[in-house]
Amino acid sequence: FHAQAATSINLGNYSVQNTYALDLDAGAVSGLEASAVTYARDRNSLFYVGDEGTGVIEISKTGTTLGSMTFDWAGTGSTKNDTEGLTYLGGGVLVVSEERLYDAYQFTYAANGSAALANSFVSISNANVGNNGLEGISYDARGAGSFVTVKQVSSEDILAGSLTFASGAGGTSTMAQLFDPTLMGVASLSDVQTLSSVDALVGTAAADNLLVLSLDSRKLIEVNRAGTVLSSFDLSSILPSNGIEGVTIDENGTIYLVAEQDQTGSALPGAKSQLIVLTAAA
Repeated sequence: FHAQAATSINLGNYSVQNTYALDLDAGAVSGLEASAVTYARDRNSLFYVGDEGTGVIEISKTGTTLGSMTFDWAGTGSTKNDTEGLTYLGGGVLVVSEERLYDAYQFTYAANGSAALANSFVSISNANVGNNGLEGISYDARGAGSFVTVKQVSSEDILAGSLTFASGAGGTSTMAQLFDPTLMGVASLSDVQTLSSVDALVGTAAADNLLVLSLDSRKLIEVNRAGTVLSSFDLSSILPSNGIEGVTIDENGTIYLVAEQDQTGSALPGAKSQLIVLTAAA
């Protein structure tokens, strides 16, 4: 991986290294409809959630199930449990977001355990936005730590700021629009990933950039925080019958995407969610 003049990771230099089928379930947690993925550097593993909201699954970088943890939704007010965003803070701590309520929940991963989500959460919008809401969340560990989120459609939005988590109504959000999302020219926003964790970008302008995924445009784009598109990757020919909904990146610049199972009428029984690995040419 080589940054392009330290201003871009240059998605045009990437190609698909491999795809891996994910298990249909991991204990009590469904592996279907994979909708968000995040990388845990201190564990050298990935975590992902499906939008059925049953829990989180830890996998290797080649899709092998390593463990899982269920979600306890009691007291959250959520009825659909529509988990569409996931990010890793370090030390086993994750944040998962619920699309319709525009809420985010912080928990510490424990294999075979259960996360009581109402114990540590924050409402970002204080509004029930329905099935076009919070689709992705990503953590930037620099400084005091901050977050970026994306809203799917009607209308699209991209927010940045700080979140604090607490039980009850004690969580606080300073999230505000980062830029006009129409500048990116995509039909929907499905996930977001900060690039500050990529080793080769530390101390460069590119460390401020974001990866933004669009399911409906079948495209992954790199954008700066003014909304300028710097590079892009066409996903239209990659698992065209699977909705690609989650993106993350590791310290080496390797990109990981997750896609729900083939949901077309011709899909074979037992169709599985997929992990897609993109790598850059040397």
